[in-house]
Amino acid sequence: MPAVFEQAPSPLEETAIVRPYALTGGRTKANYALELETLISTKDHVAAGSLPSVAAEQIECVSIIEECRTPRSVAEIAATLRVPLGVARVLISDAADAGLVSVHKTISGNDGAEAHLVLMERVLSGLRRL
Repeated sequence: MPAVFEQAPSPLEETAIVRPYALTGGRTKANYALELETLISTKDHVAAGSLPSVAAEQIECVSIIEECRTPRSVAEIAATLRVPLGVARVLISDAADAGLVSVHKTISGNDGAEAHLVLMERVLSGLRRL
């Protein structure tokens, strides 16, 4: 039968076997301030193959480690894992607590507000020169 006439998967086939918040044990708070754009990368010793047995037991943790061999944003990781953003934040936080990934600092809120202001002033000045 041509691909055009194939039936769409039934809702039962699309439903996850495990509910997303079961992956976090019902936890909804991360130990890190993880914004959408916060970059996560696998630590060097983990990338070299030193994977603790605790991490190997949870497939999501292994997926995060594999995905973050090159830095990825929290939003990209959530999309890759196909879990809600809140769940991804908790899973990433757990991986960071276990020393498997690095959370790169992002400027948010009042953190670096002066740096934001200086940058915006430079951009405005450049636009005025145009």
